[in-house]
Amino acid sequence: MKKTALLLAMFAMLSNGSGFAQQPSAVKVDGGLLQGTFEDSLTVYRGIPFAAPPVGDLRWRAPQPPTKWEGVKQATKFAPGPIQGGNPPSGKSEDCLYLNIWTPAKSTGDRIPVLVWIYGGGFGAGATSEKNYSGENLAKKGVVLVSIAYRVGQLGFLANAELSKESPNHVSGNYGLMDMISGLQWVKKNIAAFGGDPTKVTIFGESAGGIAVSMLCASPLAKGLFQGAISQSGGNFGPPRPTTFPGENQKRLADAERDGQTYLKNAGVSSITELRKIPADKLPAVRGMSWPIIDGWVIPDDQYKLYEEGRFNDTPILVGYNSDEGASFSPPKTPEDYITGVKTRYGKFADELIIAYPVGSDAVPKTARDLARDAAFGWQTWIWARLQTKIGKSKAFYYYFDQHPDYPEGSPRVGYGSPHGQDVNYVFKHLDASNPQTTKTDLEISEAMATYWTNFAKRGNPSGEGVPVWPAFSDANPVVMYFSQTPHTGPVPSAESLKSLDAYFAWRRTPEGEAWAK
Repeated sequence: MKKTALLLAMFAMLSNGSGFAQQPSAVKVDGGLLQGTFEDSLTVYRGIPFAAPPVGDLRWRAPQPPTKWEGVKQATKFAPGPIQGGNPPSGKSEDCLYLNIWTPAKSTGDRIPVLVWIYGGGFGAGATSEKNYSGENLAKKGVVLVSIAYRVGQLGFLANAELSKESPNHVSGNYGLMDMISGLQWVKKNIAAFGGDPTKVTIFGESAGGIAVSMLCASPLAKGLFQGAISQSGGNFGPPRPTTFPGENQKRLADAERDGQTYLKNAGVSSITELRKIPADKLPAVRGMSWPIIDGWVIPDDQYKLYEEGRFNDTPILVGYNSDEGASFSPPKTPEDYITGVKTRYGKFADELIIAYPVGSDAVPKTARDLARDAAFGWQTWIWARLQTKIGKSKAFYYYFDQHPDYPEGSPRVGYGSPHGQDVNYVFKHLDASNPQTTKTDLEISEAMATYWTNFAKRGNPSGEGVPVWPAFSDANPVVMYFSQTPHTGPVPSAESLKSLDAYFAWRRTPEGEAWAK
């Protein structure tokens, strides 16, 4: 094209006189022509198909190339989110494999760095249409922002021996991860048409999205699809076990296949063919059917071992978590409940961990809640940053989000920190400045985080003009960026307690620990 679609679109906007046009010129991608909209200084495309609808015989199969369309497709509305228990703003459907783009580019030659968002939701919920994930504010800081959808729940992660037999790779269960990889492949092929740089892609996500980022960093199928990774409350370095716990969430294929056979029986069918005939919204939702597994293909092995062996996608990483994540996941109500739970999960390490994460005599304070935080997120982040800098060639940048009021004595929130998910609105700059509860420091932290995240996408390093220097993390220089009233550096939170937890995870990888977990 002598004149790019985006350049023509911008000319149309300027010639409008008002500086605004409803419809930019169409952009050509794999599949056909797309029509987006001008919104403020950006061109926005919503509901772009990156894979064929995973319906009918394509249910529980790897994503296939998108179906080509005739004419110009209007990419102006979010597509439905995946089938799930919740209700996404755009509705939900089994036909859910779509992505969205916010671009500040004025021509395809701009080659702007790309940030690709992967939503959270415990791998059982989530959608790109959630208001908190709208990408305009990050795009205005000089990146092309993409958000991709993936299948969740039993439609995204059901493993079964019959499904494995169907697969050319003899595996099943990681369809949601394969959707993400398919979306990234689409980005690599097509993002230049939107002014993005396909050689400068950074993936980022929170919670299950952050865990997925970690998994993609260890998946050979994702090699070369991104050049940077950001994980907010993520990481996937716990050992597998048949009965899972937060931080030890993964099963191996054989265990997941057995669970999948039980799922068929509970659904009242005897074959995958029969199961595919049940409408997606009528499938039974079963706890434990919505998590990626170690299948030997998408995820070759225990990720800790993959990193130790240097078998990972070596890119710069920016990783962190929130100060009081443990308050967000059904914390024990009494000291007795806490002690019983720790002994059930941690066995012979329970006493040591209760000392490292002490409980009160009549309450469960933050020191105790932090064990759940660190098992699921803190240790995962700490060990990821350590392995990356010890074995990889790329840098790691580590953060701790602790932005909250100092709750006064007598307040029901006294002693509480930042809960799970609070960071998302800060990163996307979706704080309501008119809300009396939004403080000046909230806005300053939000601006700093958005700047750091987009700086990292541009050059693999979050530091830059207007924000404090963020040093790279290593065992020799264990410096963490704190987002707490101001951005400032500090030590690894709960460092000594993490060592006790690390001893448990190391034991779990011994023959004795593996046998105990069964």
